[in-house]
Amino acid sequence: MKNLLIATDFSENARHAAFYGYKLAKQLKVNIILCNAFVVPAELPQAGTLVWPEYEYDELSKDYQHSLNELKGQLHADDREGQFSPLIHCVNEIGTVQGVVNELVSAKDIGITVMGTHGNTGLGTLLMGNHSRTMIEQTTVPLLLVPKTARVRQIKKVAFTTDFHNLEKDLEAIHALIPILKLLNAELLITHVHDGKTQKPAFKKFIDSFLVDLSNTANFPNIYYRMIKQNSTERGLDWLCEHGQVDMLAMVHRKHSLLSTIIKGSHTQKMANHTNVPLLVIPEN
Repeated sequence: MKNLLIATDFSENARHAAFYGYKLAKQLKVNIILCNAFVVPAELPQAGTLVWPEYEYDELSKDYQHSLNELKGQLHADDREGQFSPLIHCVNEIGTVQGVVNELVSAKDIGITVMGTHGNTGLGTLLMGNHSRTMIEQTTVPLLLVPKTARVRQIKKVAFTTDFHNLEKDLEAIHALIPILKLLNAELLITHVHDGKTQKPAFKKFIDSFLVDLSNTANFPNIYYRMIKQNSTERGLDWLCEHGQVDMLAMVHRKHSLLSTIIKGSHTQKMANHTNVPLLVIPEN
């Protein structure tokens, strides 16, 4: 991974996500592509084709480019001599957010995409937002969604949540996550929300073996396990984000994954409504 991509629309939430992404890039020691995508009106159903004056397009493009350059300067403002300072390349393109982002990801060796949430109530709202849900469905690299209340700080512990229903795919996601954790010098907490009923001794034996095997194959000793007793996955993850002392929540997304179930579930709006922990969405291979 050479670059981290930060997508922005210059809103308050997006600007906060940009500062969070900049801190992350410093910790990973990678450079940044600061990206803005904008759409111009091409057609109105009632009036047929709309010809957009070229000078208006040029002015709008210049305004966005100026905003990108201004944000770039603000990100660099707190840099200190002797510390790693990411190079920032600004990209201002016409198109949808997901279209522009995916083109850059395929062309620029981008390892993580960072963007802000679209609400003030944490993950519950961001999972309902059209842009966020579309990006979750279409991203080809890990996507970090940052709530407005997330603290900009060093990442020390990342919780990967699983229901152990598709262990092979979860292991693929964990192995994709571990190189990032090594760069961050962060711990990995494997988390399982359980309904509180008594677990069979065979499951505990499986967990112990699973952690040892994973640590050995990944050559990564900082792996731990925590079971959360809760009959609701959403409430369990909410508790984890509030009390588990984690800096980031990581979940794999595929058609039948735990994250997919939460997105489609009837309790999505209640999911972690007051958490300030960013969500890292790991796409299926």
